[in-house]
Order: sequence, then C-alpha cells, then structure tokens
Amino acid sequence: MTGCLFFDCSLKSLTVPDPQQAKTYLQNLKNAAEEQGCSGLADYLQNTDETGFLAAVLDCSSFIRETVERHPQILENLFAAPLAEWLQKLNAQALAAGQSPDMTESLLMAELRCIKRHAHVLIALEDLAGLSDTVKTTRRLSDLAESCLHATVQFLLLESDARGKLALPDRADPEKQSGFIVLGMGKFGARELNYSSDIDLIIFIDSQRPAITDPYECVDLFSRIVRRLVKIMQDRTADGYVFRVDLRLRPDPGATPLAIPVSAALHYYEGRGQNWERAAMIKARPVAGDLAAGEQFLKELAPYVWRKYLDYAAIADIHSIKRQIHAHRGHGDIAVRGHNVKLGRGGIREIEFFVQTQQLIAGGRFPELRGAQTLAMLERLCERGWVGENARDQLSRNYRYLRDIEHRIQMMADEQTHILPEDDEGFTRIACMMGYQDNESFTEDFLNVLRNVEKHYAALFEQAPELGSGGGNLVFTGETDDPDTLQTLSQLGFERPGDICRIIRTWHFGRYRATQTAEARERLTELTPALLNAFAATERADDTLLRFDRFLQGLPSGIQLFSLLQSNPPLLDLLVLVMSAAPRLAEIITRKPHVFDGMLDPRIFSELPTRIYLEERLDTFLNLEEPYEETLDRLRIFADEQRFLIGIRLLTGAIDGVRAGRAFSDLADLMIDRALNAVIREFSVRHGSVAGGRIAVLAMGKLGSRELTAGSDVDIILLYDHDPEAEYSDGEKQLAASQYYIRLTQRLIAALSAPMAEGVLYDVDMRLRPSGNKGPVATHIEAFGKYQRNEAWAWEHMALTRARAVAGEPSFINVIEKEIDEILTMPSEVEKTAKEMRDMRKLIAAEKPPRDNWDLKLRAGGLIDLEFIAQFAVLTGQVATEGRKTSTEANLHQLKTGFATPVQAEELAAAHHFYSNMTQIIRLCVDDDTKREDYLPGLLDLLCRAAELPDIAHVEHQFDQTADMVAATFRQLL
Repeated sequence: MTGCLFFDCSLKSLTVPDPQQAKTYLQNLKNAAEEQGCSGLADYLQNTDETGFLAAVLDCSSFIRETVERHPQILENLFAAPLAEWLQKLNAQALAAGQSPDMTESLLMAELRCIKRHAHVLIALEDLAGLSDTVKTTRRLSDLAESCLHATVQFLLLESDARGKLALPDRADPEKQSGFIVLGMGKFGARELNYSSDIDLIIFIDSQRPAITDPYECVDLFSRIVRRLVKIMQDRTADGYVFRVDLRLRPDPGATPLAIPVSAALHYYEGRGQNWERAAMIKARPVAGDLAAGEQFLKELAPYVWRKYLDYAAIADIHSIKRQIHAHRGHGDIAVRGHNVKLGRGGIREIEFFVQTQQLIAGGRFPELRGAQTLAMLERLCERGWVGENARDQLSRNYRYLRDIEHRIQMMADEQTHILPEDDEGFTRIACMMGYQDNESFTEDFLNVLRNVEKHYAALFEQAPELGSGGGNLVFTGETDDPDTLQTLSQLGFERPGDICRIIRTWHFGRYRATQTAEARERLTELTPALLNAFAATERADDTLLRFDRFLQGLPSGIQLFSLLQSNPPLLDLLVLVMSAAPRLAEIITRKPHVFDGMLDPRIFSELPTRIYLEERLDTFLNLEEPYEETLDRLRIFADEQRFLIGIRLLTGAIDGVRAGRAFSDLADLMIDRALNAVIREFSVRHGSVAGGRIAVLAMGKLGSRELTAGSDVDIILLYDHDPEAEYSDGEKQLAASQYYIRLTQRLIAALSAPMAEGVLYDVDMRLRPSGNKGPVATHIEAFGKYQRNEAWAWEHMALTRARAVAGEPSFINVIEKEIDEILTMPSEVEKTAKEMRDMRKLIAAEKPPRDNWDLKLRAGGLIDLEFIAQFAVLTGQVATEGRKTSTEANLHQLKTGFATPVQAEELAAAHHFYSNMTQIIRLCVDDDTKREDYLPGLLDLLCRAAELPDIAHVEHQFDQTADMVAATFRQLL
C-alpha cells in the first residue's frame, strides 16, 4: 500500500470544494474499481479515512474524475509500483509501439491515446500532491510528448521504408540518418509544455542523408508523412487525442510545404527572417526524426539567431515591440476572474519576453545565455549581471506560481485554455487545487504576483531611447519651420514634416476651443514630445496625427484631457491605438468626444461588460421621471459611451471578439427594453391600454445569437397578445387592438432609429417578421404561430433558430419561447431541408459574391456556411443540448455524434470562434465596405494579436485553411 500516491498522509493538503459531492465521486470510483476487479483500490476506498486528497482531486477535476472512473486500473497500478516507475514504463511503452512489427495506424493511435490518458492522470496527481515542482511537471509532459512523437515518426518511417519510398540504413533505429528533421518549438522545444498544450513543430528535410533515395520527390513524400503524423497525434477518436500539432511557425506557412528542405530554410532565414523568428529559434530543439541532422541545422542557423556583437538593431526592434505591447494594454486594476495567465498583464508571456529579449541582445557574445528554459536562463542572466538577484528570485517564483495556476486551469477539463474561470464554482476549484482555503487569499496572492511581474517588465525598458535624443529639435514657435525640427520629425517617421509642424503650430496658437486657455496650451506643449513619440511608433504617423488633430478640434475643452494623458501614459497609448488602428472608432470620438469620458474610470479594464454591469450603470444614469424625448437622448448617450468602451476593451485585448459580441448584444437588449418601456408609458397617456394586452420584442439575426458587432443594425419582430374580447384600447383616443400595437411598434422603431439631438440609437430591420415587408409591423402571437407552422419558408425557420425574446412582459416571453421551441421541434424532412439550404447557399453565392478572401461572412467556408450548418442541425434535431440555444458556436459545439464527428464539431466551433474574433475587430475598426488594401498597419497588428499569429501572412493562411475545412464539412453534412 505504501506505493499508493494518495495513501501518503504527508501529501500536500487540498481543499475539497463540495465535500458531499466528493463523497459521491469516491463511491462511484469504488463501484467502478469493484466492477473492473481493481481490488487494491476498492479495499483502500472501503477501509481508509485518508481520502481527502483524492476526494479533492475528483471534485476539482472533471477530466481526472471521468478518466479514473472509466479506467480505475490507472490508480490500481499505484499499489504495485511508485508513480515515477509507471511514468517511465509508459514512455518506454510509447517508444516500443512505433517499432512493433504488428503495428497499424489505427492500433498506434489507440495505443498512444491510452498511454497519454494514463500518463496525464499520473502527472496531474503527482503535481497536485506536491510531489513534483513546476520544472519536473513540465519536463514529464514534454518527455511524454517526445516519446509519442518518436513512436509516430518511427512507425511512419518504417512503413515508408517497407513500401520502397525510403532506404533506411538501420531499421532497428529508423530515425537515424533518415533526413527527416522534427524541431520542437516554443514550450515543447524548451521542455516546458503545459498540461493541455499544443506542440509546435517545424519539419525540415536533409536530402543528403542516405535514407532519401530521390531528392526531387522527398518534399512530397515527407509532406505526406507530416499529414499522417498530424492525424495520428491530434485526430479526436473515441479514445481522445494525443497532442494537438501546430505547424504555423515554419517559414512563410502560406507558401511553403509542410516539410521544407534545409537549403531553402537557411536561404529564407538569412534573407527574410524576422526578429520574432529569431526569438522563436531560441527554444528550437530536435525532438524526433534525424536528431543529428537537426543539431547540424541549428548549428548552421546559429549565426542568424545569435549575433556576434551586442545587437543594437535588435534593441531598437525590442523597444518597438515593447511600445506595441503597451499600446495594446489597459490601465488601472486587473480583473482576476477571466484573466489570461499566459497572455494577460503580468502573465507568463511577460516573464518569457523579459528573458528572451535579453538573450537576443547578449546571446551572441555569451553562449551560456543561449539556453531554451526560462528559469535556467533567468539564473544565467543574473550570473552575468543582466538581471539583479531580487528580480531573478521574484520572477522565478512568480513564473512557477503562474505555471502552476495554468496547469490547474487545464487539469479541470483537459482544455487548452489559460483563462481563470469567471464563475464562482470554477474559480473556487482553481483556488482549492492551489491549496487555498478561500478565494480571497488566492485573489490577493495572484494580484500581487501579476503586479510584481508588471513592475519588473516595465523596468526592463526604463532605458528606452527618448524622443529627440542625439541633438534633435522639437521647436514649433514662430511662423516658419525650424530645419532641425523637420529633420527630427523625418527621422521619427513622419513623411510630411512641414504639414506636421503647421498643425502643431495651430495647436499652440490656440485656434481650437481645447487650446484657448494658456494653461491648456502649456499642458499640450509638455505633452507634445510624448504624443509625437507615440504617433511615430505607428506605421502611419502622419495619418494618426491628423486624426488626433480632428479629435482636438471637436473637444469643448482640453486642460483635463491633456493633464490626464500626461500623467497616464497607458491612456495616451490607448488613444493613439484608436487613432492608428481604428478609423471608425476614431471617427466616433471625433464626432462625440464625450464618449472618451468613460476612459476616466480607472476600473474600466478590471470589470467585464456583463449584462449586470451594464444594467447597474444604466439604472444609475437614467431618471424614470424624465420627459420622453430626454429619456431617448440619454439612452443614446449611454449606448454611445458603452459601445465605445466595449470597443476599447476589444481593441486592447481585455476581452476577445466573442465576449464583445455578447456585450454589444447585452447592451442592445437593455436599450430595446428601456426604449420599449418609455414608448409604452408615453403611448398609454393618450391611447391607454388594451385589456389583457401583452407585448414582447423578439431579437433575430446576430442580436438573437448574441453576436452583434459594433456597427450592426438590430433585427427584431414585435409580438403581442390580448383578451379575445378586447377590441379597442381604453385611452382618451381609442385605437383598435391591432392598430394599437402597429402604432406602438412604429413608435418603438422611431425611438430606436430616428435621428435626434444625440444621433441614432440603432438602425432597425424588421424584414424577418411574418410576410416580410408586406406584413404588419406587429404580429399577434396566434397569427405568428400559424404562419410559422403552415406558411413559413425554410429560410424563416432557419432565422427562427436564432430568435430570442429580449424585452416585454416576462410571462408573455415564456409563452413566446415555448411557441418557438414547439415550432422548431416539428418533424422535418431532412433531405428536403438539406436541399433547400444548399439551394439558398448557391443563391447567396450568386447574388452576393464575396468581395475578397477577407469577406469572412460570404466567402465559401465562411460564417454563413457555419450558420447554415448550425441551423440545419437545430431544425433536424442534430444538436445535443438541454434546452434551445441561439448561439451558433454553442450549437456547433453540441452537434450530435451521428451527424458530425467530435473532431468536426470541435473544428467548426473553433472556426466560428476564430471568425467571430476577427470580424468583431474588423467591424470595430473600419466600415463594412473598406477594402483589405486600405486596412491600416495598426489594424493588421490587432488581427495578428487576436489570432496569436506573428504576421498577417500567417493570419491569411489561417483564413484559407479554416475556410477549406468549413467548406468541405458543409458539403459533407448538407
């Protein structure tokens, strides 16, 4: 029994979130152990009280719980041998599988998935028990991935050799001299894999190796091998998957094969390689295939990665990267729940960046600084004097702490996420797995770590070169241009320095309202160098400054803003980010500078724009006693400001595109609800009410699916009901019941869309109502039901899958939702529905062809195809959800296995998530008809950041790959 991991009473104690539920889980495990003959485990669970650790694990991690309930033998084995010994056996078992003479692809896939499942549970238990530190855990995960990869490569090479495609020198060691180079990148290369990590690979070919019989065919051969390698490793089967594989770090992935000849790769890196690729190569390591050839390739690449002298060009590039990163960051407090421990402020990425930038600068002169592992390199940097002992100790400790949190986030459900749960239940589980007794202590420690990382990260750039250093002038007095100032502006990157001087002199001459006071001009004069520095960091400095100039012209006063920007550099960075990347957003604050007032709230980035958050602020802002017209104006003011603030959160990465869609939709829901209430109050003064009258607004389209963008109009249907005998309203000016609701609906449309002093609230589209534009604007619920059951076209039922009641009388909303549920569950002819939807898609393609490959909605394999798949699945009963969901992504996630494979469902949902993130940013920043070639460099940078890809070529390649997958799946499913 002493070999049992959780029998040891000295184990790190974990808190059990729900003791009662944990008892149930322990009993279920005991039952499973008895059923499968695991007597040691069953006896242990029956006869010992020392089950607190195991109870906590089962309660905190659904992945571990479900796995050991299905496979209790994993835990039973621990009674026979120590955990470390089992992990060694599993790695050896994986390595042996690749060379087994009876092995087939399907058997290998099953074997590796079983090994991975077994090892992941053991690694998690060892980590949670405190028997393994961060370095040991990441090494175990990396070793497991490496063993599985070796097995896969050996199997594929042996098979190619048997088919005469290769001539392996030694079938007992198939990888040796095969010429097949598999480089592990990122955390895999550094042996720092996280619990549910992808593995980043680049595949190269050394065509001079003896195994390659035809150098001219080897690219095609090895590219086919790579495709099969990816399938074996990452296809999700009944046994799960091994590791997801990412090949996007290879040179120019949109134009190169999956396996690249060494000569072509060296030519690329030496001629076109970028600094981010140099940084990536710091962690590169041969992990499978021809290891000797891989080492030789990295040796040849070393002069590219490690410059001989202190790399001042890299320093300048790093400062540029730093400015871009800070431009994307918020200010003020950090929201703990929903925080990304990898990419968020004070997160793992900042520690890694802290280390890698200094490695790039100094690694050419000091070979000991060329290592791949973050903690080891922090130690070396300290020894060399690049990092102080205090920074080394704190960052090392913080890195371990954040990596532990990252692992626990992923251990919960074996999902590739780095975001702390927002809900109480999920957040508590993470705190318990970290050994905390309460959420408050965990929150306090976590915040302290993030702030400490931020402090060290900021200190790294304290010596960044200042604007105008080296004798440059910035003189804007007098009527003529100062020649040295023109030269300084040119050096900064302004293409029209004379025009820039003229504009800035306009500021200082007090020709705008914002600069009329002497104090405002003094503040702006002090701020000007920082402004020019920030504008120069963008790729179109002139255009950015011109937008800021238009913004200044609209400001009623400037002293408060100039003081704020001077004392709060992150806010300046945000303003410049808007000006440089988002013309549409810049136009909004130019026309309505008051929306910028919301940025004065220091908590703006620490609070998520949820429905509750928005409603609380709206109720504070609105006065129910105000006149009707003033209420509508105040709704417009509130909506403008909140749309802007949601957009800023999206722009800075505080929220992603999917959450922005929900926030824009929640805001629209509230605006429609309050507008409807105001209209009803105003309308009833003169026309009274109808006996038993009830009214509700049905959201359709993107509002219904909660995917609204910054520029979306709102698709709505207004439904009503009343007592059967009620014919007229009871007001001073009576109206027939049907006329009453038609007129009231017209008032609502005007309340939302009529231009007023504060503009338009929303453009309203009611074409999805029964009979479209030919039908009345308000529909009786009975008529609605009859129409949908007997007359509606297929496209109308498709639209109904996204319908969601957002305003009105609660009991009537329940009636409507029940009616829609019944309509959508009516029996349908699958083949007929599929044909009608295929015909509709063809018609859309013919009548509304995509503008280009950036038309993510209309292009083949775009958003419309994903929506059609989800709607078809809902209409034909192929969605496995409890209760109707209107979200396209949610329905794609839950496609029934008989309709789509789990892999397809996951890929389709991920595609929708990817498209949504991209679309939200594009719609926020530019108008719908803006062409790709007119996208500003700042916008392209935002899209790269959102996609977590290094440049726009990689993003476009991802678009193409995603669209091809969606289009192929659409053809298969419909």
